[in-house]
Parts: sequence; C-alpha cells; structure tokens
Amino acid sequence: MQDWPIFAIGFLAQLLFSARLISQWFLSEKSKKVETPVLFWKLSLLASILLFTYGYLREDLAIMLGQFLIYGIYWRNLNLMGEWHNRNILFKILIIVFPIGITAYIWFFGSLSWSDLFKTENISGWLIGLGILAQIIYTSRFFYQWYHSEKTQESSLPMGFWILSLIGSALLFTYGIFRQDPVLIAAHFFGAIIYMRDMYLLKKTDAEVGEKFEA
Repeated sequence: MQDWPIFAIGFLAQLLFSARLISQWFLSEKSKKVETPVLFWKLSLLASILLFTYGYLREDLAIMLGQFLIYGIYWRNLNLMGEWHNRNILFKILIIVFPIGITAYIWFFGSLSWSDLFKTENISGWLIGLGILAQIIYTSRFFYQWYHSEKTQESSLPMGFWILSLIGSALLFTYGIFRQDPVLIAAHFFGAIIYMRDMYLLKKTDAEVGEKFEA
C-alpha cells in the first residue's frame, strides 16, 4: 500500500468533482430544471489541480491530458457568470499560479518525461489509446458547453453536455477497470447516475416549455 498517498490525492480530487455534481444536482432538483451553481466551477478548478497532480504521480497521460485541456474552460465559465472578480484573492492566486508552477516543476525538476508516458511497460499501447479516446470525448463536453455558453453569453449545461458526459464516463469507467484504478472506477460509476438524472430533468423541462408555447 505504498501508493496510498497518491490514491488519497486522486480520491480527494474526485471528492471535489463529486461535490460539484451533488451541488448542481440538488439545485436542479430544487428548481425542477438543470441549474449551474457558481460552486460547480469553483470546485472544478480546485479538483482539476489535484487530479492533474494525481495523473502525473500515476504516470497517466489520459488523466493529465484531460485536465490540461479543460482548466481554462472552468475559469471562463466563472468569468461568464461574473464571479471571477468576486473571488477571494488567495483563490485567484492558486488558480493562476498552479498551471505555471506545475509546468515549471515538470520542465525543470520532474523525473518523468513525456516520452515515459508512452512506454508500453508503464501502460499497454491499446490501453493508452482507450484512455486518450475516453478523455477526449469526456473533455469535449466542456468545449461544447463553452461554445454554447459563449453563444448565449450565459453559463449553462445543455443536453449535448450530458450526452457526452455519459459516453465519456462509460469509457473512462472501462479504462479504470483495465487500469485497476479505484479513483476512476468510483468517480465514473457515481457520475453516470447524475448525468442520466440531469438528462431526464432537461428533457422534462424542454417538454414543459414546448407545451406552454403550444398553449
């Protein structure tokens, strides 16, 4: 169990990701429609920092890639909600300094090189491919959400976001089983339940809006 500190970082990251989903879920259940609380994006940023660190310690390219691609979108959604300027100065420093700090550490002091992440003795080639594919699909949900939010100038979580979440989560759950990664297995089993519930709420809301429009 010498890896328990690494797994602890991963579980803490997923705990924060789960907390963001629960906060979003509770708010949505309360209003009977899909809502996006500010806390969702704040927790996303903090969890992303921890999960990237976990991915680095686990020498897992798929995890690192996903968090690298998505970090800026979390920040942008806070900005779209007009909440970035209201954040605590320590929170802002952490969010800005972390990407610079972790990049500098990996570049100047890290013992792990990018080529190491592709070596088959770490993870088999087909499993690397599955992990990257799963992460690209899972990450694309936020690029879709970003496009939709920029178009409407309002931070929201449309149906396409939840569909991509469910597909990507199923693939990452499969990847986690083959990778024997309890962090990924636990996170994506729980997440899939909330994704399906939000899809139902969103579909129900759209149907009610349509009925009112027809009336």
